[in-house]
Amino acid sequence: MAGMAMSWSGSPMPRSFAALTIALYFFGSYALAREPAMMWVAEGRQNTVYLLGSIHLLRQHDYPLPAAIDLVYDAVDALVMELDMDDLDYIEVIATMRELGVMDEAERLQELLGEELHAQAEAAAEATDIPLELLQDSEPWLAAITVQELLAMRVGFVGELGIENYLGDKARADGKPILGLETITEQLGFLDGLPMRAQSEWLVHSLVDGLRIEMLVDQLVVAWRSGDVGYLERELIHEARMSPEVHDAVLLQRNRSWIDKIVDLMDDDRDYLVVVGAAHLVGDDGLVELLAERDIPVSRLGISQ
Repeated sequence: MAGMAMSWSGSPMPRSFAALTIALYFFGSYALAREPAMMWVAEGRQNTVYLLGSIHLLRQHDYPLPAAIDLVYDAVDALVMELDMDDLDYIEVIATMRELGVMDEAERLQELLGEELHAQAEAAAEATDIPLELLQDSEPWLAAITVQELLAMRVGFVGELGIENYLGDKARADGKPILGLETITEQLGFLDGLPMRAQSEWLVHSLVDGLRIEMLVDQLVVAWRSGDVGYLERELIHEARMSPEVHDAVLLQRNRSWIDKIVDLMDDDRDYLVVVGAAHLVGDDGLVELLAERDIPVSRLGISQ
């Protein structure tokens, strides 16, 4: 697709049929109980691109999902996710994680952390019942995401129930294309490129947060379902202060890497649903603001449940 040399600040664009259908649903006789969605809509000249803020892991009782998700999915022609879930090779994923995140026998996690941070990590791991010794071959960034996933699974959160899996399964069943914004090597490369001190502090923070994991994730899901952008923005500010380098690698660098690809989607005649972690959409450096800076009309989507 061609790059976007044109301006998007001109006269209002005609909505696509899909967008018109959704608008009629939201404001028609079905709009009995309104619930904000963590979703935005960007208008192209000939198409509509929806941006859905996702939670990558969910619990069984978080279903059914808000009605807007299925409604928008049914209206679009293709999905765009952080990774191309349709062609993701899990053998390649494991190999990439081992190549980037597993150390050779001469190195140990304890040595990389240093005496002070390792003592903090050990104390937090004991309090959260995480077997830190099993992660001794991992670089701190890999240990951190492993700890986060283990802690989330303990309170019922699993990737198989995440929004990407849910929509990916529907798309495969319906024959809808799934596109990716980055490769697994690029995604993990952002983490592997973090300075060792930032990786180590991220691991310690992940272990400490494990002491209140259930409360934290409950608050996150409630905020997501209610479309509470303010909550997510406050959390982002907190995370940016706690771990500025992790915040930059996990969110800001990737947003800057994705924005041109999302803009290119709007030079098309197909409608798209872009699904990325909710934190990527909000804040001054979020994708919504980056689109607005390019004079692309973006508006928040309200939903009916």
